[in-house]
Amino acid sequence: VPERRKRALQLAREMSDATQLERGCISYDFYVGLQDPNALVLFQEWETMEALMRHYQTEHMKVFMDALPEVVSGEINTRRFAVQTMEATANEPEESYVSKSEAPRIVH
Repeated sequence: VPERRKRALQLAREMSDATQLERGCISYDFYVGLQDPNALVLFQEWETMEALMRHYQTEHMKVFMDALPEVVSGEINTRRFAVQTMEATANEPEESYVSKSEAPRIVH
């Protein structure tokens, strides 16, 4: 339904804009599926688990979660990864990767 897709993209944009201002947020981006343009994927990266937990308590998260039922018709899948190390690939200089810190970053 075009209206639901438009509303979903608006919610995603608002959520991304607000979240990227949070302390501890490295990235927070939504992507549209190539095979299914109605599928949205959220890729978020946090400095610490504590920063992610703070994010869950924000007002914009509450607004977003309250609005999801009006735009989501399928199931929501969530996966969380703790990044242990980051290394440059063969075609990028070493200084281009983000972090060498010992604490794992959270990719969710």
